Amino acid sequence: MSLLKRATLVQKLILSYAAMTVFTVAALGNAIMGLYALNRVADSIVSSDLVAITTAGKLRDSLLAQEGYLRKFIILNGSEFRTLFDNRDQEIRKSLDLLKGSGQNRQLPEVYRQYRDFRDGAGILFQGGNVDQKAVTTAADRTLAALDGIIADRNRQLTEKMAEADRSRMETVRLTLLLSFAGFIFAISVAGFFAFNIYRSITKLKKATHRIAAGDFDFDPQIPSSDEFGELAHDFTSMAAKLKLLEEVSLDASPLTRLPGNIAIERSLNRRLKGGESFALCYVDLDNFKSYNDRYGYVPASDIIKMTGEIIYDAVKKHGDDSDFVGHIGGDDFVMIIGSDKITAVCDTVIQEFTTGIKGYYSQEDLAAGSINGVDRYGVPREFPIMTISIAALDCRKGDYASAADIARAAAEIKDQVKVAPGSNYFIHRR
Repeated sequence: MSLLKRATLVQKLILSYAAMTVFTVAALGNAIMGLYALNRVADSIVSSDLVAITTAGKLRDSLLAQEGYLRKFIILNGSEFRTLFDNRDQEIRKSLDLLKGSGQNRQLPEVYRQYRDFRDGAGILFQGGNVDQKAVTTAADRTLAALDGIIADRNRQLTEKMAEADRSRMETVRLTLLLSFAGFIFAISVAGFFAFNIYRSITKLKKATHRIAAGDFDFDPQIPSSDEFGELAHDFTSMAAKLKLLEEVSLDASPLTRLPGNIAIERSLNRRLKGGESFALCYVDLDNFKSYNDRYGYVPASDIIKMTGEIIYDAVKKHGDDSDFVGHIGGDDFVMIIGSDKITAVCDTVIQEFTTGIKGYYSQEDLAAGSINGVDRYGVPREFPIMTISIAALDCRKGDYASAADIARAAAEIKDQVKVAPGSNYFIHRR
């Protein structure tokens, strides 16, 4: 104390700045350690937990698809279901390898064992052998149960890591504020500004973690890339982009139109039914497509399907919004899921554009005649008019339908009624 009293102003300033430096270094060291801990947790989540959860979910979807192909094979005895089953088997093998490399998964050996039993039993059924079908389906169910166990374990681990990160964040903020306040007692505004920026960045990162974990892969934490928080935010953005790509790859898109297929259509319907939304399902079908295919061949017929998909997609994009959906069931059948108030505008646009575009796929002679000669499905020669398009639109209100299957059946019934009328037209069914 006596030495302090005898110190000059410069010495006191030096001592003051020395004390500030000590507290500043301590505060910075604590902040960096906290950032390192948060970054380590984030890296663990990105490289292990989220990969395991996403891969296990993809495995589950693939296994359900395999089980469906097997059931269809048992009923229809079609060789194409064996091919689809084998394709899914290759996907599952790759996913199992990825899941194996994502860290410790207690139930992974059970998944391998039960899936091997399911695959072997399915192979015997595909070859016409005698095997207990119930045992095969039981193996599939046990595989699904083991996958659900992996997902549950990883979700629990993810929750624990997030809680630990949250505790680390709070401890880092508290100690940083304390050291900063002690060191910069006469410059509290600077210390407060520093602490506020740290708190805001950590809060944004926490929010980004929850949003990405919930499936919002387009969320941007909006943190500048000039510091460690910015680098961490960049890692989150890259992680979200990769997860979104994985989700898009898993969709059963049509190779011809690039539109989502039956699985995505069913998911879209179930999501709207679960949310109690009002919407319209439009079932689109081409009239006299088979006769055209018989006369002109599959190449121009495929071009017509591709053109139809583009027309439908552009019409929905023009009159709809980002929540609307366009899917390709297969062949010349398409689906639009749009707002009920957009049915007329979208259907009119589709019919108008199709009526104009289809003329380019017929010869001048057939256009002049207004029809082509062909044979119907019963082998009877007859004339078929120029191809038209029919749209059966269901205005689905809350409580009208219990499931996607109910909607599909209702749409199929209405479609048959619409196709009876000549020319391109649409019909709106409301309960």
